[in-house]
Amino acid sequence: MIIFAPAKINLGLNVLFKRPDGYHELDTCMLPVPLYDVLELLKSEKFEFYQTGIVVPGSSEDNLCIKAYQLLKDEFDLPPVYIHLRKEIPMGAGLGGGSSDASHVLKGLNELFDLGLSIEGLEERSAKLGSDCPIFIQNKAQIAQGRGEVLKPCAVDLTDYWIKLIHPGIHVGTKEAYAGIVFSGNNSSVQHVVEGPIENWKSALKNDFEVSVFALHPELASIKSNLYQEGAVYAAMSGSGSTVFGLFRDEPQSTTYEAGYSTYIRKFQATV
Repeated sequence: MIIFAPAKINLGLNVLFKRPDGYHELDTCMLPVPLYDVLELLKSEKFEFYQTGIVVPGSSEDNLCIKAYQLLKDEFDLPPVYIHLRKEIPMGAGLGGGSSDASHVLKGLNELFDLGLSIEGLEERSAKLGSDCPIFIQNKAQIAQGRGEVLKPCAVDLTDYWIKLIHPGIHVGTKEAYAGIVFSGNNSSVQHVVEGPIENWKSALKNDFEVSVFALHPELASIKSNLYQEGAVYAAMSGSGSTVFGLFRDEPQSTTYEAGYSTYIRKFQATV
């Protein structure tokens, strides 16, 4: 079984307040984008996990793919499997690659072993692996609230738009990003804005992490400014960074300032 696990971007990210449980209350639109990790999932005589592509630091036992398998193995007494992860989505980049991989392992195991788990059942289990995981069960634009696990449909259609993602190789830790957060003064719900004309997004759709993260890493602000100069109708940092993206009506070009950065240019199709 071959599975393509997409990255995501955040269209707007309001950080509203810190909750009594220590998490932050969020309001954002998460949108899968056509940049993929690739998973191969097979029944096997023994459990094996093999990873290629971008090198993932740390112990393989900490990989969310293995944790996803272990979660369902414990519940359903699954037999061994072989998992090959071809890593193409940059890590620590605000693109949710690890979360996507975990959710797609759950979906793949559900199909491979005919477990009969519903979408809701898969979302519930994926939330145990990470706040960003549930969005990847349905792979469509959704409003994420709470700590990111409370999902509802969102009518966003970027079919035939182009996206340019620029990852400058900077790692922005979640703790670092939240340390400088100024709680959102934006009273407009993200859903209200993103379901309106895209021409209004530039003025009305904000990522609250940009203020503190751009202060620490000014080159990210420069990338965003350059994307607008190139003709983006909307540009922003995704999540807590450090990837910055621009949305274009026509195919954008690679430009000289991106030397040394990882740049991905993709076109949205009717389905991601």
